[in-house]
Amino acid sequence: MSIPIRNANPANIVAAERTFFVTSSVAGKRNLLQSDRSARLFIDVLYHYRSERKYLLHAFVVMPDHFHVLVTVRSLSIERAVQLIKGGFAFRAGKELGFHSPVWERGFSEARIYDAEHFANVERYIVNNPVRRGMVENACAYPYSSACSQFLLDGAPQGLKPAA
Repeated sequence: MSIPIRNANPANIVAAERTFFVTSSVAGKRNLLQSDRSARLFIDVLYHYRSERKYLLHAFVVMPDHFHVLVTVRSLSIERAVQLIKGGFAFRAGKELGFHSPVWERGFSEARIYDAEHFANVERYIVNNPVRRGMVENACAYPYSSACSQFLLDGAPQGLKPAA
């Protein structure tokens, strides 16, 4: 059996912007991110790569043993973006906070966001995570989340399908 000829231009197959809901956990589900210093260091890493335009950052929450982010990648894969975040944090946490490897569980989970309704639902899920966990009564009271206006965020990407 012969291999069919591909007539599609590979440049047209991959969307220019892809939005993802990403979750990753600390190794052994330890509460390494519960201190103010470690949670703020994680947020600093998120914003470092955002400032380098590696991704757009729409929402995030840093929980004691995991994180959630809503990001849009352009010129790199979601795997590379998460590698930058997790690797950047692990490197700096080792250097600045004395953390030892492994910091993170292997891998991560991601869900592709295609439409505005899904984007809004995921954004709501992320910012309300500390409320659901009983850590605060109001999402805005949790200091390590994009729930309040203290953090500069990127707006929803233009290419999402409108809500039905």
